[in-house]
Amino acid sequence: MADVELVPDGAFRFRIPRGEGMRVPGVVFASAELLPDVAGDQALQQVVNVATLPGIVGASYAMPDVHWGYGFPIGGVAATEPDAGGVISPGGVGFDISCGVRLLAAHCGSESLAPRLRQLMDVLSARVPRGPGRGGIWTLRRAELGEVLTGGARYPVEHGRGVARDLVRCEDGGVLAGAAADEVSERAVDRGLGQVGSLGSGNHFLEVQKVQKVYDERAAQVMGLGEGQVCVMIHCGSRGLGHQICTDHVRTMDRAMDRYGIRVPDRQLACVPADSAEGRSYLAAMAAAANYARANRQVLGDTARRAFAEVMHCPVDLVYDISHNMAKMETHTVDGRERRLCVHRKGATRALPARHPELPDDLAAVGQPVLIPGTMGTASYVLAGVEGGGAWHSTCHGAGRVRSRHRAAREVDGRRLREDLEAAGVVVRGSSARGLAEEAPLAYKDIDAVVRASEGAGLCRRVARLVPLGVLKG
Repeated sequence: MADVELVPDGAFRFRIPRGEGMRVPGVVFASAELLPDVAGDQALQQVVNVATLPGIVGASYAMPDVHWGYGFPIGGVAATEPDAGGVISPGGVGFDISCGVRLLAAHCGSESLAPRLRQLMDVLSARVPRGPGRGGIWTLRRAELGEVLTGGARYPVEHGRGVARDLVRCEDGGVLAGAAADEVSERAVDRGLGQVGSLGSGNHFLEVQKVQKVYDERAAQVMGLGEGQVCVMIHCGSRGLGHQICTDHVRTMDRAMDRYGIRVPDRQLACVPADSAEGRSYLAAMAAAANYARANRQVLGDTARRAFAEVMHCPVDLVYDISHNMAKMETHTVDGRERRLCVHRKGATRALPARHPELPDDLAAVGQPVLIPGTMGTASYVLAGVEGGGAWHSTCHGAGRVRSRHRAAREVDGRRLREDLEAAGVVVRGSSARGLAEEAPLAYKDIDAVVRASEGAGLCRRVARLVPLGVLKG
């Protein structure tokens, strides 16, 4: 770690010059206080390692919430050029494929919710499965799960779990193209069968929030947000199915690298050419996992919508749904010409600017909503993409962990944390005291500082700040 050279390179930006084996430089978007702790976090070395991948272009990027991960750092962004031998690496996506955030806006204010908040949280707690293992809202047969893997959020909407507008306000219209159910192993299918409509554990949650502050009135209005409004934020992914897909393909690529003459400084960066048979197989399976994750969040969002209808008698609209663990084939201008790139975003969120052709018509004028969850008891943010944002239209994805779950559990009393949150007015429904301790605010970076650095680096702009009223944790 001591060998990684960081050179200040403008506001909220550091550069790691090219060294031995690096094909591109490293670029870290952060303030000095947000940089990883050199004594206990190897994330900057991972930025260097990613810069050695075959076919990488531009730079190996790290977002302000960067911290150590599997292969790539969490908060790592890298684009490779398949037409020039560029690779695909499952470590650049992560085990929780298409982990992401869904934000819904209720047609009610926090004052009207206050006397019914505990009732609402009790209803949600009873209906939303969470924690490790099986247990989902929607029980599917194998053939139906195959439809989910190719149909994404569209499949539950077609079966009464949502409305057509939900698909308009979801990344890729709720369905990632190119998915192939037959590229998903039987083991992955087995793990996914009983988990559609479930939160899982770790940092995944369902929060009832209120919009505390609006920074961009026009964008907030277009997105359907206003100060004092009640929202629901859901953070989860592809559960055991996505984890198994990653595991399966890391093993395959680790065996295949020698055949393609690929050498990497860390075996966790196992990769193959994106256009190879193994690369295409992974991309098809990854897309299937992404569709599973979107269906998962769709079902959870529909459950929250029904709970609000029952308790508050008010409608709930989807603001947006976006993933932050993905690799996507995109077209970007590099050295004056358009090139097809495979953009890995691991713990990083796509942030499309206004007038981008992939935006739905009703968001085109203000840019893509970017949903940034805080940790339990802290604020979350809605941001928007900006023109010339850099890093392939990417920004942060959350607060970024600074303590391991084991360390947080040792240092925090989960029961006391719950008492403190309740005293602060946050209604907590958690599965265990240890689970709460593992996700304590002290285990993460300051979300306000992360967003400030992201905006200061020109990656995005603030639209609204949300604070928790009630939290449901695995």
